[in-house]
Amino acid sequence: MDLKAHYILAISGGVDSVCLGHLLHAAGVKFSLAHFNYGLRNEESDGDELFVREMANFWDVSLFVNKANPEDFEVRGKSIQMVARDLRYEWFAKLVKENQYTGVIVAHHFEDQLETILLNLLRGTGIEGVYGMAEKRDYLIRPMLPFKRSEIEKYMVDHKLHWRIDSSNQKNVYKRNFLRNDVIPNILQGFPDALTTLDDSFQRLKDTGKAFFYLFAAWKSQHIIEEGACQYLNISSLNSLPGKNSMLYYWLRDFGYSYSDVVDIIEAISGGISGKIFYSGKYMVNVDREMIILGENNFEQSEFTIEATSISMKTQFSKYDILQLEGPFEIDKNSENAMLDYDKLDFPLTIRNWELGDRFVPLGMNNEKKVSDLLIDLKVPVIKKKSVSVLCSKGEVVWVIGYRVSEHFKFDVNTKKVLYFKKR
Repeated sequence: MDLKAHYILAISGGVDSVCLGHLLHAAGVKFSLAHFNYGLRNEESDGDELFVREMANFWDVSLFVNKANPEDFEVRGKSIQMVARDLRYEWFAKLVKENQYTGVIVAHHFEDQLETILLNLLRGTGIEGVYGMAEKRDYLIRPMLPFKRSEIEKYMVDHKLHWRIDSSNQKNVYKRNFLRNDVIPNILQGFPDALTTLDDSFQRLKDTGKAFFYLFAAWKSQHIIEEGACQYLNISSLNSLPGKNSMLYYWLRDFGYSYSDVVDIIEAISGGISGKIFYSGKYMVNVDREMIILGENNFEQSEFTIEATSISMKTQFSKYDILQLEGPFEIDKNSENAMLDYDKLDFPLTIRNWELGDRFVPLGMNNEKKVSDLLIDLKVPVIKKKSVSVLCSKGEVVWVIGYRVSEHFKFDVNTKKVLYFKKR
């Protein structure tokens, strides 16, 4: 602890936080107290607050008290414990910000950590579930994680110190209490050294996790290709990879995908199902023939117009520069670019998302073709089809942008001026 800094001690009145307060006071650490009275245990809750006020006077430190209202706990889909936790930490963050404190010190100890890890694993978390609570994260500081509850109680008894007992901790209404009161004591009956061995196992698993994420970052930088708004992963590189479910999950989880989503994606790949789309909020994953493609699920684009008068020597649109050229012309063979006969165009030109009824005569052909059929012939992945736009002149498709120019608007030997879309 920095003796020049000022901290907040989160204090309930229980043995852990009171012990930590005594230790901070003895060490000369500058701190204030923050107590949240939830009012869930009526007189007992008020008794906790009164006890904390007495401790503030004893240590000669300032005290912040917050009281919850019954309606604060009426949050659909959340337990009282989770709501209480959210209220508490939101308040702590506010205190730190408003008073410019260095951080909030909380008294979580080893058994709290063990309960957290077991709850994480029972909820179905992966390797990060065994990380538990960090000793320091953002503004939160947990200096007592290495210490067992028995050690804390012994210190308090040896120093003839007092604390409050929360009667609700004895009731198995909450999952954490069930672990604390029934599961862990039963484990200790059969395995007296369980706390020590579990701590050792979790530390080793945590270190293994660090190694995994180091290797995952290297794999991701080598195999995940970013192009525009999409990311690509070659399916062949995934199929040959040990632990491919985990690698795919840790790539996609930041985009809202769960582990069960990843299992479904792997099944689609194994079954050779090409073109299948998996949605997650504003993102989508497209299992294509050779690639897994990740992109946004919202490709809607406002209609964009190009006026003849607005085109100067260089006008920018999306990823393209728009230029006016006068002959002689050097042919650009890049299919992503477009060279159009300026005099065949009727301004203003319109750029919009392609629609199912769109047709045009592709360059080099004599007959009309549906834009949808062109995209199929070109094997454009489903996810990229959603982002395809067309350039139109008087409603006629001039260019399927990035793919094919219309035969009707190509430049030829008689062309005097070219409208040139060049990808940057």
